[in-house]
Parts: sequence; structure tokens; C-alpha cells
Amino acid sequence: MQTLLNYGFEQIEWQISLLSFLLAFLLSSIIAFTYERTYQGLSYSRGLVQSMILGSFVSCLLMIAIGDNIARGIGIVGSLAIIRFRTNLRDPRDLIFLFASLGIGVASGVQSYATAVIGTFVYCLIVFVLYISPFGTRRKHDGLIRFQIPSGVEGTVAVSNVLTKYTKNFVLVTMRNAAQSKIVDYAYQVKLIDSNANQQLIQQLELIDGIRGITYMNQEATVEV
Repeated sequence: MQTLLNYGFEQIEWQISLLSFLLAFLLSSIIAFTYERTYQGLSYSRGLVQSMILGSFVSCLLMIAIGDNIARGIGIVGSLAIIRFRTNLRDPRDLIFLFASLGIGVASGVQSYATAVIGTFVYCLIVFVLYISPFGTRRKHDGLIRFQIPSGVEGTVAVSNVLTKYTKNFVLVTMRNAAQSKIVDYAYQVKLIDSNANQQLIQQLELIDGIRGITYMNQEATVEV
């Protein structure tokens, strides 16, 4: 009789473990998909996306293996202390996504399925809301423009007139003498009247006598380099 009860318990435990693994995989895939759709940087890593799913699965496995046994927990923590994780994440947002995936795995491993499901969808909803909203941005200028003009008042006045015409405001960033003070190197931060006016601004600057080396660098506030 006792053997039959143990066998029935093992069957139920096997089914619960499989359900936990599948749920951890599914929910972590949703988080990874959300990360992929809302990523705005320039150093996208496929390995990080896959690590979210794998990390959720491993954390679920550990929680199932530990169960209510304190000795198992101490042993697993001790074994994990041997491993040194030296991967550097440039964006704190990547770390939050990875930590969220681990949290989903833990919730699935302790059979807190409602918490795992609700937490996943609420988390993804918050991510999309922050993605489409301008929250956290501090965009004051559209771009940085650099050029060189011969030293003298005429060139400076001509440049100032062009910038006044095609920008809402502009701020001098650097001014440096070059070629034995015969040429002055300027750098301005500019906020354009129209987002597509950068070409017109460059064309008008090129009409100024003696100007050279005009470069315009766009400063997009939503992209992390």
C-alpha cells in the first residue's frame, strides 16, 4: 500500500515538474520576445536573448530540486559560488530583463503559476508602455555640427546667420584655433526647426566662403551606442 502511494506521488510530482518547465520556457520566451521588439541600442546580442530562456529554465530546475530541503539549498548555493560570472552587460536594462527571466523561472519552480503568468504579462506591458512613451528622455538638441572657417568676423557672422535661420537654437560647444590661428574649428549643438532641415543647413553652410570640413552628427535620444 505504501509503495502504491509513493508511486502515485511520484507520478504527480513528474507531471508538476514538466508543467513548471514548460511554463518557465513559455513565459521566458515572451520576455525574450519583448526584449527583442523593444531593443533600441546598437550592440544587440543573440546570446543574451537565448540566455533569458536558458536562465529561466535553470532557475526553475534549481527550485524544483531544492524543494523544501534546506540542506539541498545550501549545497546548491555552495556549488554556484564556485562559478564566477564575468560577463559585463553594458546596458542596465539588459540586466533587468535577465533578472526578470530568472524570477519567472523561480516562480514556476515553486509552483506559483499565477504569480509567474500575471507577473510576465504585467512586466511586458510596462516595457511596451515605456517603449512608446518619451519617459526618461532628455533631448535638448537634434545634432552636433562641426566645420572650419578662416579666422575673422565675416565668417563668424555668416555662420551665425545661417544657424539662426535654420535652427530653433544653437549652442557653441568648442572653438579651437588651427593652422597657426589662420583657421578656427567650431562645433555647435543645434536644434533644427524641422527634423529634415539638416540637408538644407549643410547646403547653406557650404555657400560660405572658406568653410570646409562640414560634418553633421545626429543625436538620437532613443538609441544607446
